[in-house]
Amino acid sequence: MLTSNDECIEMATVVLDDSDLDIANEVGNMGQDIPDPNACFNQKVREQNRRKQWQLNYQEAAIYLQEGQNNDKFYTHPQSHEALPAYQVAHNHWFYMLDMFAALVVMLLAASERPAVAYFELPVGIHGSLEMLCLLILSLDLGIRFKWLRLWGFIKHRRTLFKAILILLMLVESIVVLVRQTNHFRVTRALRPLFLLHTHYCQGVRRITRQIMQSMPPILDMIILLLFFMLIFSILGFYLFSGIKTDTNFKTIQSSFISLFVLLTTANYPDVMMAAYNESRFSCVFFIIYLSLELYFLMNLLLAVVYDTFSNLEKSKIRSLFFHKREGCMHAFRLLVTQANHSGLSVKHFIGMMGYFLPKKSKRDYYLMFKALNTSKTGMIQMEEFFNIYEVSRLRWKLKSDVSLWSSNFRHPCNIIFKSLNWLANWKYLDYFIYFVIAGNFLWILIETARISSDGTNVESYNFTTSWISISFICIYSIEAVIKILGRGPYDYFTRGWDLFDFLVTLVSVVGVFGEIFENSFYYVMILRPFRLLRLFKLKKRYRDVLGTLFVLFSKLMSLAICIIIVYYFYAIIGMEFFLDTDLKDCCQNTSVESAYAYKNGTAATGYYYMNNFDNIFVSGVTLFELTVVNNWFIIMEGYANAVSQWTRIYFMSFYIVMMVVMNIVVAFVLESFIFRINYRRQMHLDDIDDHGVYKEEITLTESEMHMVTSLAAPLTGEYIRSQGEPGPYVFRGEGHRTREDFSLRMYHEEVEAWSKEFMANRHEVVNAMQALRNRERPNTEQRADNADLNDVLFPRDVFPSTEILSDV
Repeated sequence: MLTSNDECIEMATVVLDDSDLDIANEVGNMGQDIPDPNACFNQKVREQNRRKQWQLNYQEAAIYLQEGQNNDKFYTHPQSHEALPAYQVAHNHWFYMLDMFAALVVMLLAASERPAVAYFELPVGIHGSLEMLCLLILSLDLGIRFKWLRLWGFIKHRRTLFKAILILLMLVESIVVLVRQTNHFRVTRALRPLFLLHTHYCQGVRRITRQIMQSMPPILDMIILLLFFMLIFSILGFYLFSGIKTDTNFKTIQSSFISLFVLLTTANYPDVMMAAYNESRFSCVFFIIYLSLELYFLMNLLLAVVYDTFSNLEKSKIRSLFFHKREGCMHAFRLLVTQANHSGLSVKHFIGMMGYFLPKKSKRDYYLMFKALNTSKTGMIQMEEFFNIYEVSRLRWKLKSDVSLWSSNFRHPCNIIFKSLNWLANWKYLDYFIYFVIAGNFLWILIETARISSDGTNVESYNFTTSWISISFICIYSIEAVIKILGRGPYDYFTRGWDLFDFLVTLVSVVGVFGEIFENSFYYVMILRPFRLLRLFKLKKRYRDVLGTLFVLFSKLMSLAICIIIVYYFYAIIGMEFFLDTDLKDCCQNTSVESAYAYKNGTAATGYYYMNNFDNIFVSGVTLFELTVVNNWFIIMEGYANAVSQWTRIYFMSFYIVMMVVMNIVVAFVLESFIFRINYRRQMHLDDIDDHGVYKEEITLTESEMHMVTSLAAPLTGEYIRSQGEPGPYVFRGEGHRTREDFSLRMYHEEVEAWSKEFMANRHEVVNAMQALRNRERPNTEQRADNADLNDVLFPRDVFPSTEILSDV
């Protein structure tokens, strides 16, 4: 997050020397309102204006880097200094949380509105006022965005424009509710989750939603093909089986299509076939061919199409983000170079920009990043080197002695003890011993459970007592945790997934042991110990890939889960509006599902299916989950078709199709990640992909460099890099975790080289678009940057000999 302008200027004046009076190669949008320093005759005023221009250039360059990192459209970039405050407010984490809170409250109001959940019902005036308040809070984001985007940018940003229309519509509806003091038919409530999608913290959900929408054309083609063959078989089934008096499944073309649609889910098989099968044994051929074609061929082909689409979209997304980040770097680089040297970025201007981009880092870290980027050892960063800033900015820097042992600064004899613990914690035979203990513990729990089961004992009334064997196992786990925490250090221990998992299971087991003293029910906490057996799967590569895929996919699966909840919310609101107060008891007399809804003398005969209703938002969710599971879902559909209308089938059948697509997408995500993990391991010749999970960089500093980055008065210069011969005495190691994007760029290194060439070939188009963007709102302002010099930077004569000089726009 960017810091405020005043804070960053104050900090930047600390890290930069007072002689920072270089002439900027280009003045950014933020500095256009500042008088031209070259036109000032007063030297003091000229120097003040130039320093202020640099601070604004640093801040604007940091914004460009953030836009490249977050994949924000560059046309949303603030175009003037007046737009900067609104931009900073909109990108403040407190504002993000307020926006998120309002979006969640609006969604949760469904539990208090008609039909309300018991104990959550609120008067119309209260929930209507809460809705208006939340909508006004959500509209704050629109007002702030309009302040910096202006009218054209606001309209061009489709997601923001749609949010504005939706808020306006819902505000009108809430006013009507408050005026009438009663709830009316409001199906638009189903669109409330879109406010949640718009929030900053749901970026992952938005990306997945965007991928789903982008993959819909080939998926729709397959669904149309699926329904087309279903219609053909419906016509064929009608002509073949409509004459059978005992078969009601094919009496009409409508019932024939519905029966085959349900048959696709196998929920009514073989019941749908038995009447025709009784009439002729050869009728089974029809159903066998239908299921073979629709269920086993076309449905699997649909999964293959979804997987192929998502694989291509994943690579396309990586390519698009690769170009977008490089374009952001180009925007930033132009604002950081000087007219004296417009092909290289100096240390002091790099550190000035980093004070805004990563304000929580130290000057030492900024210099280490600069040195890591400057692979040419010239003391000036070239644009090709600057493209790697996103990867280097994630590194956490420490002295190498601090990295090797966290307790190296402890006094004697503590340092000796902790060094021994570190050796023991990294001793491979300790892990083997723990694996053996885990296996023995699992066998003991299994034997103990089998003994209780064979005795026929009621588990709820059994008097559990913790045995000394169980206590011994827990003590071993606790000792292992203490050894690793003290030996490797708390940070290293608690940032590793498996170690954190072990610690939580051990902690729960210890709580269970002490809880047994006071309450027998704590034994149910202790039975979580078998989950530790998952550690044994680390011993086999295939199991590591499976569990590693699960851990890597956890964030994406959470985003997919939120997408599914949004779909549930959408259909739940529609279901409550259309099926409210529908009584399903004895609704299906003289039908094939009569017994499922039978209700006589206050008791249910067999089914209890009348409980699957839409009486409130939570009950609707349970009903929709039963429809998702598919088993006997058609019974719920038949109940509402008989109780309300035959047209209600559209609701249930559309829900099945949507969830079928979503679930296929979930499977495609898992397959794509699993196959990517295996292919990466094979291509990189690794035993485990986690071996490349940490990106490491070592940088040495001399005494002079250490003085420069630790002293406030020392001037910043890159001469030490250019003149450095032998490595300095101070060795720093930077470590950062690689993301899926980093793995993909290494996996597709050949494609990345082609992308880099394509980017260089299309570079002039990017610059032209950038120049038009900068001049869009100031066509009459005199451009103070030297475009000829700028062209030499971006199009060197030896690289682009035929490129013309950029002209003023």
